[in-house]
Amino acid sequence: MAYELPTLTISDVASIQQGSTRPSSPARSGSRVSVLRHAEPQDGTTVQELAPLDRGFSAWTFCACGFVVEMMVWGFLFSYGIFQEYYTSHPPFNNSSQVAIAAVGTVGLGIQYGEVLFLSVLFRRYPDYMRPAMWCALVLYFVCLVGSSFATKVWQLILLQGVGLGFSGGFMYLPVMILLPQWFSERRGLAGGIIFAGTGVGGFVFPFMLNSLLNNLGLRWTLRIWAVMTCVSTGIAFIGVRPRLPVARYRDGQRRPLAPRVGLFKSPLFLSFSLTCLVQGLSYFPVSLYIASFTQTVATPLTATVVLSLFNSAGVFGQVILGHLTDRFAYPWVMFFSSVGSALAAFFLWGFASGPALIYPFAIVFGALSGGFSSVWPNAAVDCAGRTPENADITYAGTALFKGVSAVIGPIVSGVLLEAGKSTTLGHGYGRAGYGAVEIFVGSCALATGVGSIVVAATRQRVQS
Repeated sequence: MAYELPTLTISDVASIQQGSTRPSSPARSGSRVSVLRHAEPQDGTTVQELAPLDRGFSAWTFCACGFVVEMMVWGFLFSYGIFQEYYTSHPPFNNSSQVAIAAVGTVGLGIQYGEVLFLSVLFRRYPDYMRPAMWCALVLYFVCLVGSSFATKVWQLILLQGVGLGFSGGFMYLPVMILLPQWFSERRGLAGGIIFAGTGVGGFVFPFMLNSLLNNLGLRWTLRIWAVMTCVSTGIAFIGVRPRLPVARYRDGQRRPLAPRVGLFKSPLFLSFSLTCLVQGLSYFPVSLYIASFTQTVATPLTATVVLSLFNSAGVFGQVILGHLTDRFAYPWVMFFSSVGSALAAFFLWGFASGPALIYPFAIVFGALSGGFSSVWPNAAVDCAGRTPENADITYAGTALFKGVSAVIGPIVSGVLLEAGKSTTLGHGYGRAGYGAVEIFVGSCALATGVGSIVVAATRQRVQS
């Protein structure tokens, strides 16, 4: 008589915890637990039952907790437009350069995207230190946020609210992406879309909360209160961000996993997809940074807050819907649909906007299509990993590095274009308040992303044939 026992070796755990859904030895498909065959049960054998894949309380708890972590880390970062408006209009930062103030947000974004590759390699080699690193990062995040409440110079904001939050935020959210393939396979796109939607929910709710706190309590206490809120809510969410598979334990002197070979980053599919994501970031980040500023020049501060919230909240629906579509259709065509729609919205809705009548629909359409673009990443990362799906976290991290470049370059280029065309209009009511060149830049990058999506589709077809 044969029994089904989940016998896992160190090598099995090390290989599958990086994204594979089963051990290296055959396991019965669709069974409630991932198992290896064992002829007879042995006395004293400890049998550990794994939680179900793609379903069950534990899987969706992980998804919900990942959503909260994403919301608190990324939602706050994408709400920086509220702080930017406050810094430029209130002492002691109102006399500082707008480019320097904008750098606080862009530095944080750039670091948080850029460190993903380093952290992926680090956590692959030291998986047993991943959860302790999350808690240490949460403490650092709290310290930096409280410290920024005492800042009196822009460079201090860049160091604390930019570098500090960006660095610690990466340690806090990346484990969610690393562990996602352990919990979801067939529904990975949907689960990833739900988790990514946390950015949009935070981006919708947080501007109203931050605006109210800033107006009633001022900058100092707003940052301190937010530090406590983040620490409590994220700390509770960390309890549910757990691995599905046993964590490999290594004794002193035992060999740990090596970093993957760089050949992964030389594949045509990875390069075409990552470069396309870089161009898409050049389109998205300038809008996320300047949409509130633009709205305030043609409307009221309250309208600017509403528009920023609509822009971020539209990303919730975009993430979930586009993520679900990637489970049903080839992701390059989802990318194409997202980018072409974003380009049309930028050229026509934002370009001719002179008040809320066109700004509102632009925020919703562009926010949903461009903000939901990253939901294609989980499935694309597995594709880019090719025959080694356990390396999907590494290809995901490599793409994030490209996106980090665009998070820094996009707003800088847009800032230069805005300064050059300040207080001018391109003609026929196009490009109000000097934003015409920025609108054309955003739309052109979105259109180029559509072309890149076709290249990704062709490369993917060639690789699979």
